[in-house]
Amino acid sequence: MKNRYQQVTAKALVFAMLSVGVAACSTTPDEGEEQAKKPNIIYILADDLGYGDLSFLGQQKFQTPHIDALAARGMVFTQHYAGTTVCAPSRSALMTGLHTGHTQVRGNRGLNGGQFPLATGTQTIPTVLKKAGYVTGAFGKWGLGYPGSTGDPLKQGFDVFFGYNSQTIAHNYYPRELYDNENILTLEGNQGTDEGEYAPLLIQQRRIEFIKNNRDTTFFLYMPSIIPHAELAAPQEYMERFLERKTPEPPYEYESLLGPEKPYQGVDDPEHPRYKVGGYGSQTYPHAAFAAMVTLLDNQVGEIVASLESLGILENTLIVFTSDNGPHLEGGADPDYFDSNGSFQGYKRDLHEGGIHVPMIASWPAKVEAGSQTDHISAFWDILPTFADLAEVDLEEDVDGISFLPTLLGEGQQESHDHLYWEFHEQGGKQAIRKGKWKGIKLNVFEGNEDILLFDLENDPGEENDLSEAHPELVAEMKALMQESRVEDPEWPFEEKIQAENQP
Repeated sequence: MKNRYQQVTAKALVFAMLSVGVAACSTTPDEGEEQAKKPNIIYILADDLGYGDLSFLGQQKFQTPHIDALAARGMVFTQHYAGTTVCAPSRSALMTGLHTGHTQVRGNRGLNGGQFPLATGTQTIPTVLKKAGYVTGAFGKWGLGYPGSTGDPLKQGFDVFFGYNSQTIAHNYYPRELYDNENILTLEGNQGTDEGEYAPLLIQQRRIEFIKNNRDTTFFLYMPSIIPHAELAAPQEYMERFLERKTPEPPYEYESLLGPEKPYQGVDDPEHPRYKVGGYGSQTYPHAAFAAMVTLLDNQVGEIVASLESLGILENTLIVFTSDNGPHLEGGADPDYFDSNGSFQGYKRDLHEGGIHVPMIASWPAKVEAGSQTDHISAFWDILPTFADLAEVDLEEDVDGISFLPTLLGEGQQESHDHLYWEFHEQGGKQAIRKGKWKGIKLNVFEGNEDILLFDLENDPGEENDLSEAHPELVAEMKALMQESRVEDPEWPFEEKIQAENQP
């Protein structure tokens, strides 16, 4: 496996600064007062974006100049991990500060037209920040509780929500409806096919409005994008950046600039309610579509930064950019062509590095050193305590996370994790531990498998060499940690499944 994406080089960050430019903040009469306030916080969560899908981390097929510039003006975390390897439990770990051995949602379970809900009274990022006076808004994909349930975003601390409640419906980019707080917004021109109103553009408009409406407050903007998860679809203007017209008059014929293409055949019947069942539409040019989608996401990051700058609030806004898990293999996606997992092995649904090791950028011009990077080992469950630390709010309940604010600010003593833990409830059950440079993975948990794969990530980031036979003492420690790191939950049983699979 190649290692060229393992670390971000200073050269790459300098290139990003020179090619795009570092935005300068507007100076206003209230600049001193602005910097004395608690910072606004924007958390941008891409959907299934791999570690190698950003050009400053090595992507060669297309460029992400706005995200590169964000990295150049902030801090890059080279050792950051998602909550787990699929959407809902990864986001549950993010929102609650609890890893998947403790958090309430540990799998992608559909329920009542949405997903299994967080419980009433759950300590979440927005409930914590509201105690410090933050206005909170979520715009994009939720997936932690069906409409009206205890897990509805409006019942979990958000003042405003616009987008997809269900992550299943969020498989589609031209849905027939979106949620506008508790109301349904019907998109009359959309038939569940790739025509009409492209939902990410509508959602982006609401994000910009939220920023403008709250410019004089302190706000938390949660941006869980649906890009670039399948299906593969983008507006024509973005598609044509990666297509060459072969005929002068419509109906146009095209040739992909990222060929050769292998067309994906999905569901194209306008009467088929594929947006309710998670089916994907067809795509003649999957490579071009993927590049177009990430380009659109990159532009949206640029729009957010430009909006903050125009309002004079960029300097005191913390922007975090990351992804909820590794690259997917659905809907015609081709992560191998794009080298989406970089130097890592595995994809979405794997607990190898490719499934959970994600890019993370933190930019806060007033406080975070531009062009900096850290190899501090962190994970989604660290976000809640970090934001609480930032807002000076005491947590009422224990969490698994550790604040990395000392690392961000370059001040004080940074606490480190003894280990990180993940579990996954599909494909026979999986568990993983990272402890220092060592990574242990157990597969086929529900079948009673006790074998551990052991990797030295410092010398083998691609997890090619299983060292379990050479280090039996580490294997024993990994087994013990896997057992100790989880609490059995009747909604997400491990022990019960193991017993059932091993009945004579």
